[in-house]
Amino acid sequence: MESKRLQEIVADHGKDPAQLLAILQDIQQEENYLPKETLKELARELGVPLARIYSLATFFSSFSLEPRGKHICTVCLGTACHVRGAPRLVDQVERDFAIKAGETTADRQLTLETVNCVGACALGPLVILDGEYHGNMNTAKLGRVLGSLKKE
Repeated sequence: MESKRLQEIVADHGKDPAQLLAILQDIQQEENYLPKETLKELARELGVPLARIYSLATFFSSFSLEPRGKHICTVCLGTACHVRGAPRLVDQVERDFAIKAGETTADRQLTLETVNCVGACALGPLVILDGEYHGNMNTAKLGRVLGSLKKE
């Protein structure tokens, strides 16, 4: 993130260290992750220890310290989803996009994540794409859902 843009975000929050969480959310929203250099600069701008910033950034799962894709594909691997074929869905995404779970494509189009359970067991197997739930998923449906991403 450019220094000028970070200063704008910090100024939007009154350069208030109490607004650190909101500032991190804004950075994450724009960059899809929290770049290390940006966090170092943020610490200087706000006059807070870098360790405090990292403690927040690593505590909340919505933050990522690694580059994430424009699109986030999350596959539930809870028991109900697992027995209904979720591992095949993970395999399909890994094969189609040449990434492993927890990775992002080189062009930063897609990040593949897995979760242990989202609490929607009746819909399993479940895939969440950019926050939208897709239940009763199978490989054919997943191919259609993700097909448009390959064309971008």
